[in-house]
Amino acid sequence: MINIDELKFDEKGLIPAIVVDRKTKRVLTLAYMNRESLEISINKGLTCFFSRSRQKLWLKGETSGNYQHIVSIVADCDKDALTVEVDPDGPACHLGTTSCFENPVWENPDAKTEEFSLDVLMKLIEGRKTEKKEGSYTTYLFEKGIDKILKKVGEECTEVIIAGKADDKAETIYEISDLVYHVMVMMVEMGISLDDIKNELASRHVIDHKVKQEKMTK
Repeated sequence: MINIDELKFDEKGLIPAIVVDRKTKRVLTLAYMNRESLEISINKGLTCFFSRSRQKLWLKGETSGNYQHIVSIVADCDKDALTVEVDPDGPACHLGTTSCFENPVWENPDAKTEEFSLDVLMKLIEGRKTEKKEGSYTTYLFEKGIDKILKKVGEECTEVIIAGKADDKAETIYEISDLVYHVMVMMVEMGISLDDIKNELASRHVIDHKVKQEKMTK
C-alpha cells in the first residue's frame, strides 16, 4: 500500500481517476480527485470527485442515488493517475447511461468480440431495462412486467423437464439456456444480483462443510 503523499497531483492539485465496474471491467467514467475528495472516497468507501467546471467537491450519487461503492483504488507506475474499481448502484453518466463512454469512434472489424460471461449477460439485460431498445425481446418482457416474466420462467421450467425426461442432451442444454436467461430477467426485475445468488450458494457450502466436520469428529 502506498501513502497518499506519494501520489503526484498536477499543478491544480488534481489527479485523474478512471472508474471501472468491478464485475464487467467496463470503464464507467473519467473524473478528477483532489487530496480532499480522495480522502473522502477512502473514508466513506464511495467515490467523491472534484468538479473542474463547478470548482467544488461532489459525492457521486448524492443527488441521483447512483452511488459507486469502492472496491479498490490503484495508482499507475508514475503515481499520477488512479483506477477505481467500484460496484455501482446505477448508471454512471448524468445522461442515464451505464457508462459515460457510449459513442464509438472506431472499431476494428477483425477484433474478437467481448468474451461471454454471466456477468456480461446480466449487464446486457440490465441495460435493456434502463435503456429500452425498440424491437428488443428483453425490453418487451420488462414492459409487460413481472407476471409475464414469471409466466415465461414457468414455461421454460416445463420445457427443461420435458427435454430431460426425453434424455435429449442437446435439447436439454438449449432449454436450460432459455430458462437461465428468463430467470436472469426476473432477477433484474426484482433487484436480485448474481452476487446475491453466489453469496447464498457460498453460505450453503460453508454450512455443508461444517456439517461434514461435525460428522467426522463424532
